[in-house]
Amino acid sequence: MTTANKITVIRILMIPVFVTLAIYYGESIQEGNAQEWMRFTAISVFLVAALSDGLDGYVARRYNQRSSLGMILDPIADKGLLLSGIITLSISNWSQVDPHYGKFPAWFPVLVITRDTVILLGSAVLHILNGTMRVRPSWTGKVATVLQMAAIAWVMLQIRIPPLIYIVFAAGFFTLISGVIYVRDGVRQLTAQGHANAKLD
Repeated sequence: MTTANKITVIRILMIPVFVTLAIYYGESIQEGNAQEWMRFTAISVFLVAALSDGLDGYVARRYNQRSSLGMILDPIADKGLLLSGIITLSISNWSQVDPHYGKFPAWFPVLVITRDTVILLGSAVLHILNGTMRVRPSWTGKVATVLQMAAIAWVMLQIRIPPLIYIVFAAGFFTLISGVIYVRDGVRQLTAQGHANAKLD
């Protein structure tokens, strides 16, 4: 349990704290008694958790603390934080004025979860059939992640320009495209090993 891994674990533990605060803040809005301290605290927790991603990476590189455990925990923490933000802000309204600015449309979390599930299952299939898997990060995937984070910020900070729906559509578009690219790459790897066109005897 290196220092870098401890930071990652703390980031994982921040996720339920953020979710709890976000949901209770949404409920306070529905009750007509918005508890702004919950909103600011939730934003602070999410921001600290997001920034800690860079910190644990720096510590791991600077002090040569890369480990197998870290390779497992880090993506869990990153994806957990991102998905928790998207899902929570899809079921909890954060706007006192306009509900369209307070939560995501239902199709957005469905798209993000579906893509990540397909990638996870595809990686498992590749590992079982090929014994190895090579997940090549694509620029579309990186753009999708940035836009997903931006969409979360647009809701939490109630940013109006450009409109939230534009950010959500852009994030959804790159999420879909990156998913197609990952699937295509997975099929190519299966084909290279002769699994995709296997014939029954």
